Amino acid sequence: RRIGRISILPPLLNYHFEYTECDALGSRWRVAVPNKADICTGLPDPVKGTQCTFSCSEGEYLNMQSQQCQKCAAGTYSLGTGVAFDEWDSLPSGFVTQGVNTNGEDVATDCSNSTWTPKGDYIASNTDECTATLSYAVSLKKPGTVSFDYFYPDNSIYFEFFVSCSLNVSSSFLMFTFVQVELNSGNNVLYWRATTYTLLGSAVKPVMLRNIAISGVAYTSECFHCKPGTHSAKQGSARCAPCPADTFSNKGATVCHQCDRDKYAEAGSASCKPRPACTNSDFFYTHTPCDSEGKTQLMYKWIEPKICSETVKGAVKLPASGDKQTCPPCNPGFFVTNSSTCEPCDKGFYSNGTACSECPVGSEPVVGFEYKWWNTMPKNMRSNLLSDCYFQAWEVAGEYVYTTPGDQDTDYLMLTLNVPGYRLPQSMTTDSERSELSRITFVFETVCSADCKFFFLAGYNQWNNDVVEQWRGTSRKQSYSYLIQSNSTTSFTWTFQRTEEFNMRKYSADVAKIYSIHITNVLGGVASQCRHCALSSTKAGSACVPCPPGHYMVNGTGVCKSCPPNTFVRADQPVGEAACVQCGPNTETNKAHTACLSDCALDVETAGGAPLHYDFSPLANVSGFHSSPRFTNKGLRYFHSFNLGLCGKEGRVLATCVDNVTESGREVRGYICQSTVVPSDIRSQSVVSSQPFLIGDSLIGVTTDTALSGISSPNWLFPAASGLQDVIFYYNTNMSHTELCESKDKWTPLRSLLSRNGCKHLSYLVFLLSNCSEGTCDGCTFHFLWESQHACPLCTKNHYREIVSACIQGIQRTTYVWQQPLQCYGGESLPAQKVSACVTLDFWLKFGVSTGTVAAVLLVTISCYFWKKTRKLQYKYSKLMMNSRGKECELPTADSCAIMEGEDAEDDIMYLSKRSVFSKIRSYSRERSSDGFDSVPLKSSSSQDMLNFRCLV
Repeated sequence: RRIGRISILPPLLNYHFEYTECDALGSRWRVAVPNKADICTGLPDPVKGTQCTFSCSEGEYLNMQSQQCQKCAAGTYSLGTGVAFDEWDSLPSGFVTQGVNTNGEDVATDCSNSTWTPKGDYIASNTDECTATLSYAVSLKKPGTVSFDYFYPDNSIYFEFFVSCSLNVSSSFLMFTFVQVELNSGNNVLYWRATTYTLLGSAVKPVMLRNIAISGVAYTSECFHCKPGTHSAKQGSARCAPCPADTFSNKGATVCHQCDRDKYAEAGSASCKPRPACTNSDFFYTHTPCDSEGKTQLMYKWIEPKICSETVKGAVKLPASGDKQTCPPCNPGFFVTNSSTCEPCDKGFYSNGTACSECPVGSEPVVGFEYKWWNTMPKNMRSNLLSDCYFQAWEVAGEYVYTTPGDQDTDYLMLTLNVPGYRLPQSMTTDSERSELSRITFVFETVCSADCKFFFLAGYNQWNNDVVEQWRGTSRKQSYSYLIQSNSTTSFTWTFQRTEEFNMRKYSADVAKIYSIHITNVLGGVASQCRHCALSSTKAGSACVPCPPGHYMVNGTGVCKSCPPNTFVRADQPVGEAACVQCGPNTETNKAHTACLSDCALDVETAGGAPLHYDFSPLANVSGFHSSPRFTNKGLRYFHSFNLGLCGKEGRVLATCVDNVTESGREVRGYICQSTVVPSDIRSQSVVSSQPFLIGDSLIGVTTDTALSGISSPNWLFPAASGLQDVIFYYNTNMSHTELCESKDKWTPLRSLLSRNGCKHLSYLVFLLSNCSEGTCDGCTFHFLWESQHACPLCTKNHYREIVSACIQGIQRTTYVWQQPLQCYGGESLPAQKVSACVTLDFWLKFGVSTGTVAAVLLVTISCYFWKKTRKLQYKYSKLMMNSRGKECELPTADSCAIMEGEDAEDDIMYLSKRSVFSKIRSYSRERSSDGFDSVPLKSSSSQDMLNFRCLV
């Protein structure tokens, strides 16, 4: 298939016709061009050609001989002003594909074979870590369009379509989607580019293109033959119709031929195949709708189209239908009519599946949809194949709905649920932070012998949704819950694929089953129960209102009661005292009583010392960090990127991780999140971020303890602390689980974050522990170490000491220095140096010596004086005693106790008995009696008796 400048050569002609380039007036000439270079004679003269804007209609081509439009013959077709590419057995002429390395020149990766590959009905992109580009150049004489179908099933691929320099399409879907883009006249280069980011060897599904059509070319000079499996029965066909099932056709066919009775053919087949013997994989079972008697019957049906033969040796027969059984009850919120059908209860009523009852006063219906009985497919659900919108891919089976065998094992079997939107009950607050908008929960099971896959998708319609979660291989019966956060998420799809290898019903026994689906707060939903609510007043008919912030509803009463201090109310259980959850250590509840927050300030008691004060507010802003580079088998470099907002009050900026691979741009917000980042040379982005998920969306507590609320932060995971205990922030999230969190008995839908903050005088540095290089050792609990100067306690007076200098020239200096090692930051500043006047040591030394000398001289002088006086008194007493003439107790009257004038103190010295130094000293201090006399002890020379003399003073 080629565009312009080609004509069907008349017989025996050695030339063909072409048009010259259009001039400024839009006209051109038709000229004859020889088919061989050595022919220069016998060619027709140039003639005036058609206008450059001339074109033929659909089903026609331009005959260059007559320059007139003619209808295409039967078995052929034409787009008129366009070209179409719907056969991909090989790369059509004009298309170019190449693979290039996007990891930079420093990575030696061979991408020469990473190209788009024709697959018959479509062309597929590469699935390795290279960029594969498919391009096509076309010159349009007038504005036109390009349209194509594409299948983009994997978010690990970044797919884009653009024309020259203008980006046009970049979307993600799980089925072939039709796209049409307008083109300008002139030269246009069309690009389809796919870049794969496969991590850890995970399998990737390629992007698939088919049915590329371009309009706006001036003319087409030939008609195209219908491809095998299609036909055009009349002249002037714009397209070829596919042959129905059990028929076939060759290339350029005008009719489809019927297959023999012992052969079959799928729709659009180029040949027939022998019919195999029927097996148990060629039929399925279903339940008939309830009849007027309330009975249902198990029935078996052949898979359509039926390709097997019951007459071949070894073939099985279709089992007989089962006996009639009593129909199961209707689903909750529905009631059984007289005709044994199920209808929804009216507004304000509820039911368990039998009869509807009105909600009592002081209560309200809990609306939603709950499907757990599958006798008929619900009206808001439909099933189909990805390739066939009318094929019943899921069948009801009473207690579950299951996948039926498809035409091929590679088929995508889809089950879709659509809802109009969501609304919170009147008794619940409209604050989105307090109440979840909606939640969908389903119970499923897969049984597979091959590499089957089961997908759960969510979006705003069946044709535009994203993969939320996927499971591979056999999965035991389990429950999965997904939180709906936007009113635009109104479509949910479950898709099952048995294998990616092309097989014709080899793995038909592989099956996916869904036992129940429950979605809450749906507009127009039905109620399975009523719940008590607080009323706006005591009057009859009062409307339900939510309990005030910080209150819970007492069970069965509708009375709101205040929660204890510093607690928050659980959004999923606002009834009963258990709804009040105590905030963790060093956290306090927010104003709405929906969560616990930390103001980034913390006091830590120490053993035998003053408490330490912390201020983490400089770390409250969202910070980003990533792991060391990882590489895939082909050398693709990628990182695990983390965003963390440590703490903060209400209104804080949340950490955000996004997915910019898909057009939907899904993002998650919380305290900490993770995404996979790949450096990219994609035109619109420097890096590609994908697979975002939330690690922590609520704060449990802040403490130095290594365990809190069942979460452990063992010390052996972290480097040894230098004196100070690490402050640990504990977070958790109740978002959907990961496969790594699967335990033997149940799923663990809880991830936790342990963020240790170590004091170190750095701006900040966040570590992924060497023991858990991905941030987690078990996929459920994440550990991080954040070392920063802001993680140190605030400085106080206890963190510095003073040094007093010597007194130099009358000046003394007091200097303050930090205690080493320094383990604080901020807080109280180091005091400035103090200068004070002082007296030097030389002055005091001289003053002391002088004072001591004077005191010593004075003491000696006084001692001598009193010693001399004492000697004189002794002499006087001795003289008196001698004059007493031996009479005891009688003494002569003394005129005076003193020495008279003219008496010599040295006369008549009487030497008494010799006394000790101690006795002499005692004699110096005389005791005065109460009558005013001094008592002086003396010894008699004869009797040594002590005589008491009283001397009148």
